[in-house]
Amino acid sequence: MLQLPFFLPFFLFSLIFFNQSTSATNPFVYSGCSQVRFTPGTPYDLNVNSLFSSLVNSSYVSNFINFKISASGSTVFGLFQCEGDLNNAICKDCVATAVSQLKAICPQGIGGVIQLEGCFVKYDNTSFFGVEDKTEVSKVCGPSIGYNSDALNRRDAELAFLTASNGQYFRGSGSGSVQGVAQCVQDLSVSQCQDCLIEASGRLRAECETSTWADIFLGKCYIRYLDRERHSQKNNEDVDETLAITIGVITGIILLIVCLSSLGKAFKKGGK
Repeated sequence: MLQLPFFLPFFLFSLIFFNQSTSATNPFVYSGCSQVRFTPGTPYDLNVNSLFSSLVNSSYVSNFINFKISASGSTVFGLFQCEGDLNNAICKDCVATAVSQLKAICPQGIGGVIQLEGCFVKYDNTSFFGVEDKTEVSKVCGPSIGYNSDALNRRDAELAFLTASNGQYFRGSGSGSVQGVAQCVQDLSVSQCQDCLIEASGRLRAECETSTWADIFLGKCYIRYLDRERHSQKNNEDVDETLAITIGVITGIILLIVCLSSLGKAFKKGGK
């Protein structure tokens, strides 16, 4: 199977990723392209274009689908998947945007992949359906406010919930101060999905440690969490620090003005 080793990890993480209004804007997460290119106008080119059209058209009615398109001795495999809680209208917009960006990012690439906030699109000249991929392609760790056993226990409990064996490809939790979401690409089996999520969860704990929020994308799954309580505390600290700096700057300017004014008056008196 052709590998897509050159991922361009442009990381963008919304701190309100549970708010579905942000999903419609489809910010970029990562992409990857094959080094091998096809020749324009060849059967493979026509098949890729046909695949892209099929993916976009299918996103009107489904959150996941895969295709195998063969013509004139050439075959292309592809799929899309939207986040499990998106409606069809948002899914369609996301897939259309992803396909458009993938065409621009990987022109004539024999294979490519793109992840946006809300949807995932991949294609290749050999089948990747049902193949596990635990390659880490994107990770973002939020700020840390130091070790806090209660906060870490809440985070670990949320990650345990997201990785529990429940037969679901999309898992989300919106209760408590720590909220999370996880998803596998649905061409995987349930057991493969479980393996992928457990791997992602372990890496997130080890690599993001005491972060108030974090997300990690592997080749076929992702996990994200946000501790709203700790994030709110961090934001308040940042606001207090910014306010203190601002007050300090303003105070300094006022003192400078007073000093200059005093010097001006002194010079005037000395000149009389």
